Amino acid sequence: MRMLALALLGATTVLVSTTASAQAPTPIPPPPNVAAPPATASKSASGLVSMVVTPGTGTVHPGPADIVTVHATGWTPDGKMFGTTRQGTGQPATFPLDSALAGWAEGVQQMVAGETRRLWVPESLAYKGRAPRGLVVFDVELVSFRQMPTVPPDVKAIPDDATRTASGLAYRALTAGRGTQHPSARSEVTVHYTGWTTDGKMFDSSLTRGEPATFQLGDVIAGWTEGLQLMVPGQKMRFWIPQDLAYQGKSAPYGMLVFDVELISAR
Repeated sequence: MRMLALALLGATTVLVSTTASAQAPTPIPPPPNVAAPPATASKSASGLVSMVVTPGTGTVHPGPADIVTVHATGWTPDGKMFGTTRQGTGQPATFPLDSALAGWAEGVQQMVAGETRRLWVPESLAYKGRAPRGLVVFDVELVSFRQMPTVPPDVKAIPDDATRTASGLAYRALTAGRGTQHPSARSEVTVHYTGWTTDGKMFDSSLTRGEPATFQLGDVIAGWTEGLQLMVPGQKMRFWIPQDLAYQGKSAPYGMLVFDVELISAR
């Protein structure tokens, strides 16, 4: 038989089936109010209805494009389970929130880490005529989330308070680091970074992948090789790298690029 697991296709969260065992999955019992939300539930202008099942911790909510990790189970209003992350591998699902159902994107932004919330999602915010049709109900546990980097306010042009080098590289320290030792051009460095074009489009980020990048400093674009040698471990800097120190017009992204870089370690 087949187990249902939460997955993503295109810009919509859908439920797809994957072969997981020879036995049919045991349905998770629906909540007692699956057919209709209680009067104490909150209803938004969009039509989404939700209630907190288990409170979480903290006060920070996911943003509309953050990477969320969730456990979820879905039912139709008559109590039929149509999908869950808690069977099969039992692993939570991780995805960018802006690729999820509109009802999910709205509802999860109201949550904090560790919270479980019940969502009554109208068809217009759910599968829009595709199965399962009509209103659907989800219990969603927000296991964790990673905040997406925000576009710097000075991404369009080099600000007056940035320091410029003879090569044309510009930089500004964002946070202080530790010690006085700088990497050399032959060092192996471990960094977290995010890169934007000057129109504010993010084209790469180690933060969205959830792990830092490690590489030889001599193997990257010239602006990085020069710029990271100005840093010390623990420091964060913003770099404005002209095209001739970046990809030289040979490949995208073109033009001047802006990077926020945190030097975690160097050896």
